[in-house]
Amino acid sequence: MTDLDQTSPLSTQPVEPAAVPSAMSPRELGRWAWRQLTSMRTALMLLMLLGLASIPGSLIPQTRVDPNAVINWQTAHPDLTRIYTKLDLFTVYGSPWFSAVYLLLMVSLIGCIVPRVRVYWRAVRARPPRVPRNLQRLPASITTMTSLPARAVAEHASRLLQRARYRVDVVEEADGGFAVAAQRGYLREAGNLLFHVSLLAVLVAFAVGDMFGYKGSVNIVSGQTFTNTREAYDDYAPGSLFSADRLAGFNLKLNDFKVNYLTSGPELGQPTSFRADVTYSTPSGASPTNIALEVNHPLSIDGTDVFLTGNGYAPEITVRDGDGKVVYSGPTVFLPTSSTYASWGVIKAPDASPTQLGFEGQFLPTYATAPGVGPYSAFPNALAPTLSLTAFTGDLGLGSGVPQSVYSLTKTHLTQVRNNAGKPLTLTIALGQTRKLPGGIGSVRFDGLRRYARLQIASSPASPLALTAVVLALLGLIGSLYVRPRRIWIRARATAGQTELELAGLDQRDGPARGAALTKVLNDLTAELTTDVTGASE
Repeated sequence: MTDLDQTSPLSTQPVEPAAVPSAMSPRELGRWAWRQLTSMRTALMLLMLLGLASIPGSLIPQTRVDPNAVINWQTAHPDLTRIYTKLDLFTVYGSPWFSAVYLLLMVSLIGCIVPRVRVYWRAVRARPPRVPRNLQRLPASITTMTSLPARAVAEHASRLLQRARYRVDVVEEADGGFAVAAQRGYLREAGNLLFHVSLLAVLVAFAVGDMFGYKGSVNIVSGQTFTNTREAYDDYAPGSLFSADRLAGFNLKLNDFKVNYLTSGPELGQPTSFRADVTYSTPSGASPTNIALEVNHPLSIDGTDVFLTGNGYAPEITVRDGDGKVVYSGPTVFLPTSSTYASWGVIKAPDASPTQLGFEGQFLPTYATAPGVGPYSAFPNALAPTLSLTAFTGDLGLGSGVPQSVYSLTKTHLTQVRNNAGKPLTLTIALGQTRKLPGGIGSVRFDGLRRYARLQIASSPASPLALTAVVLALLGLIGSLYVRPRRIWIRARATAGQTELELAGLDQRDGPARGAALTKVLNDLTAELTTDVTGASE
């Protein structure tokens, strides 16, 4: 066989098979997965993912925050509502996918932080690094001679540096000289330690508060009283470990609700203040307390916070059926849908005869009309309060066993009432007026007008811990960012009847200003060691 044959790519020489890596055992796979999950890169990715997952919660109204806004949004977007409901976009922060990201981030941070806490703890307790062999190689160094004994210089240097809040070690070297190592700026490591521990405390506090606390909301009409029981809430979202029997016992009465609006200028109609005058009492037997509840000024009752989050109008409406019997009467909450407080509401009269009656429509505080627009509210204050309602007859579906919202009508078995011309009937009712329905099936009267306040009532037992941890985390972060360790080394040794004194320093914050400041510190320290000690020895 020729050389060409031996080197031909068509040669049939046996080829060694490539080594196939062995599969990881379950224990090795678990270790690898844990290292990946607890890496800083994964923690940052999960943090970014959590931020992205929070975006829908800030753009889409949330049930736990403002149920009224959710109802208005769902009314305006019925097609998207079905999709958003399946994706839990109205309850983003309680959804399984958001909780999964949050839990993974918590596990990742704990696995990432705990080892670092141990490192920072050792750094906080660490002694200053020993004196380098050649101090003259450092950026800032001074060498001088003095007639003072090396021991006296070292001892005095130790006192001066300790007075300046340095941690100091003095070591006698093999040649009879003395080395002084000093460092300050340990607050940087203490800040790192405080930040990481506080971050863990924040995560734990939020989790504990969510599990052992609750949040609810209720609309209270002026003159009515709210009793803090489970059944009294319009919306109630307890934590997984919260029991309704732990609700703080109190009664809260809304005496009056006052709003002031701008009456001129480019911001006409903008509110300038909201105030709910309330009276609350507790089972302790203390006298009822009057207080003004305002935005950003919550009321705290036995660990439960009451926030003023919204308001609106509650027209007093009376509905009579075809027999003249009152089948509905009282204030009815209408939900605001615009900045001028045009509001949407529903009335249901299942006891009406000969047929059930239902109404839906708008309340307009200052009624006005415009071509192509129709009725609208020109101002948020009740200057010309008017109801604009459409009427329905038939089966309201309240006996079907399927829960219904008080702010919507189920129209599956309802027929819209029409006027004598056969067109859908719209009832425009000013304050104090009565409108009869065609065919003698009933009437509607607009009796009066009240305001209501929307209150959010929440209890989070870990709120003080969370607030304290956040403040401590900020303090720790400030310390870790702005405190930089400074190291100073001094060597004093006898040489030809004198003492050679070497000083050097190192500042971890770079820059000419810091270098000049360190040089000045060394010069001042040299002057004190050669002057003050001499004066003391004399």
